[in-house]
Amino acid sequence: MHDSTGRRFLFLLGSTRAGGNTEALAQQAAAALPPDAEQHWVRLTELALPAFTDVRHSGDGSYPEPTGDARTLLDATLDATDLVIASPLYWYSLSTPTKQYLDHWSGWLRVPGVDFRSRMAGRRLWGVTALAGADHSDADPLVGTLEKTARYMGMDFRGTLLASATRPGQVTEDEDAALRAKRFFTA
Repeated sequence: MHDSTGRRFLFLLGSTRAGGNTEALAQQAAAALPPDAEQHWVRLTELALPAFTDVRHSGDGSYPEPTGDARTLLDATLDATDLVIASPLYWYSLSTPTKQYLDHWSGWLRVPGVDFRSRMAGRRLWGVTALAGADHSDADPLVGTLEKTARYMGMDFRGTLLASATRPGQVTEDEDAALRAKRFFTA
């Protein structure tokens, strides 16, 4: 049972490498959360999420109830007040595991009785990403995807925390990102 006023953060780690710079940046930001904020961390690559198949135009267009890890992920998503997409920048966009997770939203929108879109409305969506190089505009497509996703779902997009880092551990050298991480969830 959750306190109705408490915040529940779901951190969705989308990197294909454990312990990478994006994950470290998300952990820096999470360290500044108040102690009563719940944190649930999910590494998307550790879930057996089935490939997404678009069946909107087949039969009645509805999707079956998700099972297994897909159901676990749907339940965790619906339980969160705040979703944090922690995806490194891969080819100017989201990582494959992160994109696959968002693709499943298309199916969850059409599962009878789930009411996914109305239940997601009003929740907060955050982004965290590390990218090679100092030109943060390279992440504009990733940020745009998250922003447009939030708008479509009626969610409150709270922005994306960006850091410049390539090699593992290099994010600790981005002092500006460390300062922004400390106040990211309070801004």
